[in-house]
Parts: sequence; structure tokens; C-alpha cells
Amino acid sequence: MSRTLVALREAHVGDASFLVGLWQDSIRPADTQEQIADLELVIKGAAESPEQRLLVAEYDGERAGAVYLRATTFGPLNLEPTVQAFSPHVVDCFQRRGVGHALMEAAVTFAEELGIGHVASAAPSGSRDGNRFLARLGLGPQGVIRLAPTVTIRGRLDAARPSGRARGSRSHLGQVLAARRSMRRSQPAG
Repeated sequence: MSRTLVALREAHVGDASFLVGLWQDSIRPADTQEQIADLELVIKGAAESPEQRLLVAEYDGERAGAVYLRATTFGPLNLEPTVQAFSPHVVDCFQRRGVGHALMEAAVTFAEELGIGHVASAAPSGSRDGNRFLARLGLGPQGVIRLAPTVTIRGRLDAARPSGRARGSRSHLGQVLAARRSMRRSQPAG
């Protein structure tokens, strides 16, 4: 008789500090106490909603991973029902012991319970193992989410905007590039 050492349970407020450590790459950068407070709110919200589950995986009684599940639509424009499995993370020392499979099986079970035909998940772009794991389960890429600070995007947009002179005038960068091309053409070959 074989028994699995992985067990899943609903998260409780006492798991918040564990989740802060586990999900450091997924939560907002802030003071640790603020991060704990954020996750306590997420845990309470998930406990109160039939469309959400926050599960903690235990391996032989030790916390080994977690996943946040949410039943929603694929996106604001595509109203196909989907279960989103956010941050299925496994503690490093418990990887390759079935914890990740148990987390994703919980996502599939949740989708089946709600009659939802799709499960979506994501791994950080730099996580080769995470992305390969999801690919092996049949999850294919649907898009790339890019993120930057608002101030950075504003600076780039402003730099790309044509100057306030005559309509259709080139931006400063465009003028510099045009001048360089012109100089290259005027140089003798060889």
C-alpha cells in the first residue's frame, strides 16, 4: 500500500508569512509586514469566495508549496470561463516530489467542480523549470505579459512623441538617425 506524502489544505491567516517567502517574486515589493498584511487579506478573501481557493501543500506535515485559484473569465474581452492557477510554487527542497502535480491537480479538480473547460497558469519568464513543468502538463503560451514602472513608460512615450513644432516634424532621435544616414551616404566608398 503506497500513501502519498502530499496533502492540500485551505490556507489560513497563520500561513501568511510562509506565503510571503514562497511568493516573493509574485507579490508587491514592500515592507515584510505590509506583505504579510496583504496576504492575510488575500487569504480571507479566498476563504469567503466560492470562486477562489488558496491552497497550501504539505509534504509529510511540512509546508511545501501553495497555489491561488480563481474562477473567472479568460480576460476582460474573452468571456470564456477559466480557472486561473496563480503562482503554483514549490519550496526548493520539496521539488520533484509530486507537490507541483498536486497543486495543478487541485486546479483541474476545481475547474471540473465548476464545469469550467480551461485552466490557465503562468510561471515567471526566467523560471525555466516552472515553464517546462507547465508545458509538460499541456499548458501552451497564450501571450506575454510585460511590466514596467509607469514613470518608465511615460518617459519612453514622451521621448517618442514628436516635438511641439510643425505637425509631422521628426523627433530628435529621428533627426539624429537621419543625419547619420546622410553622413554615411556622403562618405566615399572604401
